[in-house]
Amino acid sequence: MVFSTITDGIERGVTGLTGAVSETFFEPVIRLGVTGLSRSGKTVFITSLVANLLERGRMPQFQAAATGAIQSAYLQPQPDDTVPRFDFENALGQMTGTTPRWPDSTRTISELRVSLRVQPQGLLGALSGPKTVHVDIVDYPGEWLLDLALLDKSYADWSAEMLKRLSSRPGAEAFLAALAEADPGAKLSEPEAQRLAASYTAALHTAREAGFSDCTPGRFILPGELEGSPVLTFAPLPPGRHGRGTLGREFERRFEAYKTQVARPFFRDHFARIDRQIVLVDALGALHAGPRAVEDLRNTMEDILTAFRPGSNSWLSAILGKRVERILFAATKADHLHHTQHGQLTAIMEALVRDARRRADFAGAETGAMAIAALRTTIEETRTHQGQPLDLVRGTLLETGKEAAFFAGELPKDPNAILAPAREGAATWLEGDYAAMRFAPARVALAPGEGPPHIRLDRAAEFLLGDRLR
Repeated sequence: MVFSTITDGIERGVTGLTGAVSETFFEPVIRLGVTGLSRSGKTVFITSLVANLLERGRMPQFQAAATGAIQSAYLQPQPDDTVPRFDFENALGQMTGTTPRWPDSTRTISELRVSLRVQPQGLLGALSGPKTVHVDIVDYPGEWLLDLALLDKSYADWSAEMLKRLSSRPGAEAFLAALAEADPGAKLSEPEAQRLAASYTAALHTAREAGFSDCTPGRFILPGELEGSPVLTFAPLPPGRHGRGTLGREFERRFEAYKTQVARPFFRDHFARIDRQIVLVDALGALHAGPRAVEDLRNTMEDILTAFRPGSNSWLSAILGKRVERILFAATKADHLHHTQHGQLTAIMEALVRDARRRADFAGAETGAMAIAALRTTIEETRTHQGQPLDLVRGTLLETGKEAAFFAGELPKDPNAILAPAREGAATWLEGDYAAMRFAPARVALAPGEGPPHIRLDRAAEFLLGDRLR
């Protein structure tokens, strides 16, 4: 096993060195990781980003597009032959067709390569001529990202954390009742193990639907080909020492197998190669779910940044393992709010990740936070309500297909008005409430040279890619 680990590391080092030389002397590659937590809109983001890179008329804040430095953009075969291709064409057709609808959500890893023909600016750029920069977009479920935080945890630590969190979440009653009847010190019974795992999985799904973020292990939510396997047949248990052959000992062994056989290979083969990252967050959904969901989201943001190994890349880092240089936390669905509240949403997003961002900034990575909408689905209007102007958004409701004007609630200018009750464990907001509405995609007529309408997608692209296209 030791020899296998060493040779595997040498092979990855040689591959990384080859990639570094290729990128340095030939055509640079930016590997952009795109992930997000529940219902944050990863598929929509990637589809709109690619469409707006190909047709750049709606990207005024993306400097390489605004100045004309990008001469052309086109799709090319991706470099990873064993990774599914992101289905861009089908997703774009669903979003912008005559009867627009949301594309299916991410269920596994996928990839897409966009190649940009760029004329560098300045005197040296004029002398060197145009270059080709490849943007490899890697799409993966946010639940898998959370699994990376498990690598540094023991089964006992993870169990204690999850049982504490479940005690305050809706939908965990059935699992906690099943756990109370179980005997971790008894001889392993596979039907009993399956019963507990199924009950725990159901509790995770309920928590996810209720707006909670930390639902680990992530493959319990999206099992794929692992569904029904022993590596997904365990659950958290109360603390205790259990002998060989018992339920408790077997659950601990399976947890360690999950880390070794599921989480670690993903980190090694895909995540460790990413050098730019965007994390999409449905912050409005968490606000609607209440203070406990917001605090769960804040804790989740901290766990996410522990997985990123932030810092600046060097030529040699391809051998040692890349470090993510830039991380953007984006609150999605900004089109559900009037633009006068976008500043508050951005401030709340910044506050949610403040502690985690300080650690990343200190380590050398550049981080950012903003409110975006990858596909704008609403228009703004102002009405008079009780003698006062009220800023609304109007869109087509997903459930009924009818148009409606919507006011989500007044977000506070001070984010502490949100974070303080969340940290204190309040069950509900003391002042006000924050509604959530699901809008269908609006019908759009795309003029030649224009991608889908959005909010600040160009600014997100500038943060993530701009410095490498100058």
